[in-house]
Amino acid sequence: MPAQDEIFRNIRVVAQGLDALRDEHEAIKNKLTGGIDLLTPDERQLIDEKTSIVDRNLENILLGVEEAQVMVALASHFQNLEADKQKYKAQVRRLCQENAWIRDELNSTQQQLRTAMQNIAQLEEENKHLKFMNSIKKFDEDLPQLADKEGDQAEQQHTASDVHNSTLQELGFGDEEEDLQNTSGQYSMPTPANAMAASATAGYDIPQRLKTLHNLVITYAAQGRYEVAVPLCKQALEDLEKNNGHDHPDVATMLNILALVYRDQRKYKEAATLLNEALAIRERCLGEDHPAVAATLNNLAVLHGKRGKYKDAEPLCKRALEIREKSARC
Repeated sequence: MPAQDEIFRNIRVVAQGLDALRDEHEAIKNKLTGGIDLLTPDERQLIDEKTSIVDRNLENILLGVEEAQVMVALASHFQNLEADKQKYKAQVRRLCQENAWIRDELNSTQQQLRTAMQNIAQLEEENKHLKFMNSIKKFDEDLPQLADKEGDQAEQQHTASDVHNSTLQELGFGDEEEDLQNTSGQYSMPTPANAMAASATAGYDIPQRLKTLHNLVITYAAQGRYEVAVPLCKQALEDLEKNNGHDHPDVATMLNILALVYRDQRKYKEAATLLNEALAIRERCLGEDHPAVAATLNNLAVLHGKRGKYKDAEPLCKRALEIREKSARC
């Protein structure tokens, strides 16, 4: 830029010199043509030649002046363009800075949003857990009363009939009269809580935390409140699989509980699927000769019996009996 400014200054100086030279040539021309009428023909011819030379010089001078004026105008225009260019560059820098600041603000806001979403999800999980624990707490408060009520009802029954019925119920069968009465109903009579618990957890010592949950599900099922027992059982099953994995004895126990609930609802197909899955898990985790495997085999046999598939139930009963005999000998 300094060299360009120097050129522009030189152009202005040259333009001023050309203006002065033009004025000088015009003065010479006026002087030559001033007394031409008084001259002789030879002198007049000489004056005409000098005048023509001055005219050509004036034309060249005027051309140079015009070019200088154009260059000065261009220089001024270029200076304006350069000023606009610098102004736009400053605006671009400012916009870049603002853009960077906005990006930083966006990243900060997104981070805060992610943190807030994580906090919301955590609070929702904690809320679900607290609701679940509250329901268990309420059940623990009501459980002694329910146990006393069942004990009073059991004492009123005939001793021989009670022994007979409890044996049948532990295997999952009810009285013949009850089976006939429930044939036309939507659901079977609910399996008693003690029979369901024995069928689901026989041969396997479950943790204390699950015992409370099992009792809760079993009690609801025994009362016929399947709309409460099934979702609670599924939620517990989901939590167990999430914490312990699918192949775990606790998962098999909960599958067994859910299968017995389905059996009471006459959903035999779903119950069979769950019992087969529980059987496979217990065989993998506890061994094929474990008493819990025998309990699951008994439940499957009972289910086949309710469906009239006695040929399928017989080998299951025999295998369960063999396992119990081995356990008794040990």
